Amino acid sequence: MTSSQAATGFAPRRVTVLGAGAIGGWMAAGFCRAGHDVSILARGESLAALQRNGLVLLDGERRETHRITASHDPRALPRADILLLGLKAHDLPANTALIEALLGPETLVLPAINGIPWWFFESFGGPAAGLTLQSVDPGGKLGALMPANRVVGVVVHAASRVEGPGCIRILKADRLLLGDPAGGNGSTAIVESLTDGGLPAAQVSDIRLEVWSKLWGNSNMNPLSALARADAAQLIDDPGTRELIRGMMMEMAGLWRLIGLPDPGDIDGRIAITRRLGAFRTSMLQDLEAGRSLEIGPVIGGLVELAQHLKHPAPLLSGTHALLRLLDSNRG
Repeated sequence: MTSSQAATGFAPRRVTVLGAGAIGGWMAAGFCRAGHDVSILARGESLAALQRNGLVLLDGERRETHRITASHDPRALPRADILLLGLKAHDLPANTALIEALLGPETLVLPAINGIPWWFFESFGGPAAGLTLQSVDPGGKLGALMPANRVVGVVVHAASRVEGPGCIRILKADRLLLGDPAGGNGSTAIVESLTDGGLPAAQVSDIRLEVWSKLWGNSNMNPLSALARADAAQLIDDPGTRELIRGMMMEMAGLWRLIGLPDPGDIDGRIAITRRLGAFRTSMLQDLEAGRSLEIGPVIGGLVELAQHLKHPAPLLSGTHALLRLLDSNRG
């Protein structure tokens, strides 16, 4: 127990993780370090490794192991105070039964996902108020199961990878931003816990703005990298694809203003920041190369659907989305 925990009357919480992959596993290790009771729902080789070796985190030359409870059966795990969702966003709708089995009456949901989350337009004004994006939450099942008032939004600015079953390597830990989309205060204690656990967590006043700001880059770099099988530096350094990136960002900036978020700022400045990150391979390109399904709906499909709802022209986003769907359907 840290001194800050002692000063605030720290009480261990039950944290259950669904999707202890690259990001979920890293965050789970943070909760372990902070003294919480962590359980992981897993299958196959991952389950066997977690039960045999614990959750292993690699950071440079440092190796740490955390003993956790792991099971393939949600009924064998305690009802969670915090449910950490580390699955890809497009995999969540197919796992609503598992999620429901892990939820208790007071469980806070912590979705560490990319793209537009299912809760984004709940408790939100403007022309998209209450909109359920079918490309993100088909039939509204996620929203019904996990309304915004029991969600703590998360935006991850970090890079990690699965080194092997139950073993996560952290590559770069920049920022972990948390906020309450429905105006509660659930994020306060979670930020304190993650900070105590050595993660660079911070509480933000407008989590939607942070979600949208990250998506402003992801919605073009991820799809284009998969379509071109190119790293970020190649996309930006090529004059043609750089102009395509600018055009897609302009279309999203128009949506940004229509739904009432502050002006996004300088497009070329944002592209320059991405270029300084070097020749990285986006998560969507890595998924394509590994033969995994692509995170299309939350990253770009939701924007196309939103543009249609608002009657906002977005031909570049729409065309890229169509090509990406064909690419995904023709995999293998």
